[in-house]
Amino acid sequence: MLSVVGVAGCGHRTEGETMDGFAARCEGLVDLLRGEAAAAEAQRRVSERVMEAAHEADLFRAVVPSSLGGRAEPLDELLHGTRTLAHGCVASAWTVSFLVMHGWLLSKFPTAGVAETFAAHPAPLAPAPLAPTGTITPTDGGVVLNGSWEWATGVNHAEWVMVHALQTEPHFAMKFCVVPIGEVTVDDVWFTSGMRATGSNTVRADNLFVPEHRTLDARALLDSTVAVSGDSLAGLPVAAVLALLAAAPALGGAEWAVELYEERLRTRVLAYSLGDKATDQPAAQIRLSTARAELRQARDHFDATIARLVAAAAAGEVSLGVRVDTRLAAAAIVRSARSVVNTVCEGAGASVYRTDHPLQRIQRDLETLKGHVIFDWDRTAELAGRIALGLELRPADMV
Repeated sequence: MLSVVGVAGCGHRTEGETMDGFAARCEGLVDLLRGEAAAAEAQRRVSERVMEAAHEADLFRAVVPSSLGGRAEPLDELLHGTRTLAHGCVASAWTVSFLVMHGWLLSKFPTAGVAETFAAHPAPLAPAPLAPTGTITPTDGGVVLNGSWEWATGVNHAEWVMVHALQTEPHFAMKFCVVPIGEVTVDDVWFTSGMRATGSNTVRADNLFVPEHRTLDARALLDSTVAVSGDSLAGLPVAAVLALLAAAPALGGAEWAVELYEERLRTRVLAYSLGDKATDQPAAQIRLSTARAELRQARDHFDATIARLVAAAAAGEVSLGVRVDTRLAAAAIVRSARSVVNTVCEGAGASVYRTDHPLQRIQRDLETLKGHVIFDWDRTAELAGRIALGLELRPADMV
């Protein structure tokens, strides 16, 4: 059991731990992620070396409330740390950051449930597929859970699984349930062209009893209305946090892609030329500056959206308008990140499509992660337009 001491203004920390922020600790792992990226992709999971290093860097306690032994770090640290990790591997950054965030979600369950999931240590690891694709039936002391949930990011490293399910009798309800990883079936289905290291397999539950203390009303979780002492993300809606967290690896990947492109321009000699250098070509210079300008806009959009969301939570209410704008901003940032990556890849030559070159992996990862429902541009833009026109939310709108 870790020894915990109080620190004024910082909640709790373990004796001897550094006070470096999450982003700084992530920066120290970038080279390792780069070195392990090919293996993570081949194995379809974050490498064990990266997971061990993430534990050693104390990443998984980052946003766990201080009352539960967490570091209770602020949202901007979480998001910029995730963006930084993507300079090493987009898919590994996505996976690690999701597992970090899910520790925050687990802290919101009833006291007995929290005591159980946090019993072993203050950084339990759990995937949390949010789509309500399961069912629950009330029974004595809890519910019986059935269903199948896709996109269980990080399930290969999990101790618990958090899933979303519907109850139809005796009344309609939507609840999240937390179950031990050993009580569900994991279907190995994650064979994709990108984001392979996320290992986002499917989990299934068959007539699984879940005690009441490991269930939570879905709206209470998603709206972040559960008060937890020492919660640095108190009052922040889950969908808004998720949208920005999921956009961060795309932005970080685009930043790394521009760095790689600039490095390539400095050394590349054009094929089928008399030794012409890429750096001397006006088209290459224009392409680089175009990518840099679009990247700067995306980063400014990211920073401004974080600031607005945090300010709204600090003021006591994150309005529907702020929530919708946050989701729209996240989708726009991913669109811009993809555009930046495509711009540099178009001018980088055929060699960057060798399987050992990081640019092709960044491009594949971003084209895959854009498929997340929260980045579906048509649905997101329609939602934002509907709300701007004063129309009502629909039951399944994720804000």
